[in-house]
Amino acid sequence: MEIQVFLTVILGSRMSPSSIFFLLILGSMVDTKTSSEKGSLLYPYGPDQGDETNPKLDDGTSEAITLSIPFTFYGKTHQTAFVNNNGVISFDKPVRQYTPDPFPLADGRPFVTPFWADVDNVEGGDIFYRQSTDPALLGDISQHITQYFPESPFTATWAFVATWDHVAYWGSKSDKGNTFQAVLTTDSKMFYIILNYWDIQWTTGAASDGDAETGLGGTPAHAGFNSGDDTNFYNIPGSQTDAIINITTTSNVKVPGRWVFRVDDFQAPDVDPPQLDNSCWL
Repeated sequence: MEIQVFLTVILGSRMSPSSIFFLLILGSMVDTKTSSEKGSLLYPYGPDQGDETNPKLDDGTSEAITLSIPFTFYGKTHQTAFVNNNGVISFDKPVRQYTPDPFPLADGRPFVTPFWADVDNVEGGDIFYRQSTDPALLGDISQHITQYFPESPFTATWAFVATWDHVAYWGSKSDKGNTFQAVLTTDSKMFYIILNYWDIQWTTGAASDGDAETGLGGTPAHAGFNSGDDTNFYNIPGSQTDAIINITTTSNVKVPGRWVFRVDDFQAPDVDPPQLDNSCWL
């Protein structure tokens, strides 16, 4: 439709053939993809999906979220969650810490870290979340998990979707932003977490010794799971190294940028660690 209108306008104008040719070339370069087509790795998110939005606050967090379906994580069931600005979903208590610590953390805090780093949504970006029983969303999630784990057919009955949309880092002197997502889901028997990494442009905030111009260096982001004891945890390969910038290219389900785990009875997949692509530093 947009191309048809574009052609109607230029063909009905008094323009030279060379000018029309230039505009046709320019028009072919116009990005007409919808946001859902651009973010095909991500499940739908944002205010039009009914999402709540976290406050614009450095090291902030959502209010306590009462889960309509209690979620089992490392054998323990939780009814309350927090979406923390710094790339963490925690159970029972918020996590405001901005520089990640290596796992395991035997301090009793169970949490999921899609991308634990010093996010500053005051500087840029938004953080969304919602609980959902939308049939279309649950259908997509069910199809994906059953595809990845065919020995355990899965029909989702509930999902919790949290999305960090083009979020900046603390102390940023650039326009870099990261977009990633975490999905908690269950059929009331099995419990899964899906981590989606769409666009990762920085790894470290300035207060974590990162470079304010690049968002790199220092103590890079951590991705993984911590049960709160000293034995049950998982680090996604590349965590707290420069290679975490390439998490959009890694996976445990052969879909670049997507990691999927069953977390009620956690089993770590066997994957190769990512390699640092020096071109990412340019």
